[in-house]
Amino acid sequence: MRSKRLLSITFLLVFFPIYGNVSDSAKVKNPKTAFVASIIPGGGQIYNGKVVKGITMMGLEVLAVHSWLENSKIYSDYDSGNYVLNQSRYLAKRNKYAWWVIFLYFYGMIDAIVDAHLSPFNDIMDTKIENDEEGVVNE
Repeated sequence: MRSKRLLSITFLLVFFPIYGNVSDSAKVKNPKTAFVASIIPGGGQIYNGKVVKGITMMGLEVLAVHSWLENSKIYSDYDSGNYVLNQSRYLAKRNKYAWWVIFLYFYGMIDAIVDAHLSPFNDIMDTKIENDEEGVVNE
């Protein structure tokens, strides 16, 4: 019970300041801040203003960690239970989900940093390249 309370307090302290910073979508995002926010899966995406992507990343990470822990528990306690698959399959599934946890974590970090670097992209692409000064013929 205490760990759930600590986890929820940590969640509130970490995400509400980050979420408060995304109100100005025209503001250029700092890649270092996106990296720090992405230490918690989905935090960097939320910092960049991509809330749906951030929640999706959080959900996928939680699902992968849960599957990894569940298969690890079944593999460890295989002798005491009646399971459908043989023990080596649970070992393979445990290892597969461990790789998914690592992949999703680093993918979220890299995605947050790239999104922060590309945050001014639309503003840069909308700027006019040619000047309407002397010497330029307008038709």
